[in-house]
Amino acid sequence: MRYTDLTQFITAHRALLTKGPVCLIMVEDMVEVASTIVHHLRLGFRTIVVLMPDEVALDPDLEAVVHRVVFDVHADNAMMAAVNQINDAATGAWVYYCYNAEYLMFPFCETRTVGDMLSFHAEERRDAMLTYVVDLYAGDLNANPNAVSLTDAHVDRTGYYALGRKDAANNHHPKERQLDFHGGLRWRFEEYVSWTKRKIDRISIFRAKPGLRLLPDYTFTEEEYNTFACPWHHNLTAAVCSFRTAKALRTNPGSRFEITNFRWRNSTPFEWQSQQLLDLGLMEPGQWF
Repeated sequence: MRYTDLTQFITAHRALLTKGPVCLIMVEDMVEVASTIVHHLRLGFRTIVVLMPDEVALDPDLEAVVHRVVFDVHADNAMMAAVNQINDAATGAWVYYCYNAEYLMFPFCETRTVGDMLSFHAEERRDAMLTYVVDLYAGDLNANPNAVSLTDAHVDRTGYYALGRKDAANNHHPKERQLDFHGGLRWRFEEYVSWTKRKIDRISIFRAKPGLRLLPDYTFTEEEYNTFACPWHHNLTAAVCSFRTAKALRTNPGSRFEITNFRWRNSTPFEWQSQQLLDLGLMEPGQWF
């Protein structure tokens, strides 16, 4: 069903939102919209909300199984505004957000549902989950000028690092259990990326809570939500496998004609398997079984 705005959708489905897990997909363009929706349906999300412009077409079969909401996806901090509005209506529910051409993967997601994973995470007294935004890109930009190809996707196997996250309120000492992660295309092509956009970590999965706010750097106002693990042991992390940076670098005038190939000596074909991401250290199983 189609809704004219988020307010209308929330009014109609507040009870549905509180059950979760909820998947929020923001459609910035028409690249791989269907595959993004299908991927998250297969993971087992109970409710999928697709935010997109009114004039953009969506396959009727998909529109029948998701909630389509008209939204200004190109407004400043559009994702933050949408997530915060959903948060206020979905207290206690798990919420995940992403853009089109992004695909959530977590340890053993081939045989476990997102509900299984979040039930385990909740039992570990965690209310949020760190995700790494892992850049995907087409191996052949001549065949795929927008850098997007599900069948020729590549990923960097090295070049990732973390820095301590400084606390401005505490004489810039590092924050406890918080890191800023870097790597992928934003690191290799940093001259085309604003320094405020170079982090590859997001808190993409969280439990809605009154007063909670998502900030423009994809962290939350609740500091514990921004930690990668609890104080006692490692916790689950997940990956958002994303063509978004590759698309942007091939679209923006400043980089479009300068980049003819994203592959380098440390590129490897992406296998669309969680084990590959585990082997590369791009997500953490924690105590997950």
